Amino acid sequence: MPLRNARVQRRSESFLTSVLFTYLLRLLLESYVCSSLLSLEMPVYTTSQKLVAEFLGTFALVFFGAGAICTERFLQGAPSGLLATALASGLAIAVMSLAFGHISGAHFNPAVTIGFWITKRMNTMEVLGYWAAQMLGGIVAAFCLKAILPREEAWLPAAGGTPDLVRDFTRLPAMGLEALITFFLVLVYFATTAEDNIDSRSLSGLAVGLVYTVGILVAAPFTGAALNPARAFGPALAATHWSNHGVYWVGPLAGGFVAGLVYDVLYSRKQS
Repeated sequence: MPLRNARVQRRSESFLTSVLFTYLLRLLLESYVCSSLLSLEMPVYTTSQKLVAEFLGTFALVFFGAGAICTERFLQGAPSGLLATALASGLAIAVMSLAFGHISGAHFNPAVTIGFWITKRMNTMEVLGYWAAQMLGGIVAAFCLKAILPREEAWLPAAGGTPDLVRDFTRLPAMGLEALITFFLVLVYFATTAEDNIDSRSLSGLAVGLVYTVGILVAAPFTGAALNPARAFGPALAATHWSNHGVYWVGPLAGGFVAGLVYDVLYSRKQS
């Protein structure tokens, strides 16, 4: 009987030891994985690397977004024109956000950047640098389209993809529409890239791209759905088409400004 009790005791001690060992091993592995993830999620990049990422991302948005409009005109109003245009911009944003989100944050839009400025996530000089890179990316993309696409059949009929208002749709409701859709775009960006929302960071680019897509589906027939001053400015410069251009600055920047404030007031966790 004492021998049996000793065996049971040894088995119990062995079981407890194995459980304790497994638990400690799990803690070590979780600690290692967390530290590895943190090092992957928060690498250190130089300002020039961030600005190049913003340039490339905005270039892709304008090149594919405006290019899709020119292609639709070249095909003379294909049935899938609006959907194809919306998907081109949305997919461009999603893909480039996945590629460069860890470098620059993947703003690709002065409206997103102004949200970071008003919430003091970026200082004024950083914002001006981002804006310059974004505007330059849009300009270069627009002039590339002008140089590459068939001028008479594709580029000229679409004014290089420059957004403009439909007839009888006035500037005030146009600014409101651009502002409202950009508000949701920037709000989704803030929510999916928040520091306390690690689970959704990998899906941030897809979420923002989907907002671009549905926003274009709603607004494109009325305003052209720039939702982004850089998206409007580059093609307008290349085509020298400035009709109603202020709409695409006031609306998106106002929407991004308010979205940043709303998210910061309602959901941002302040450190005491």
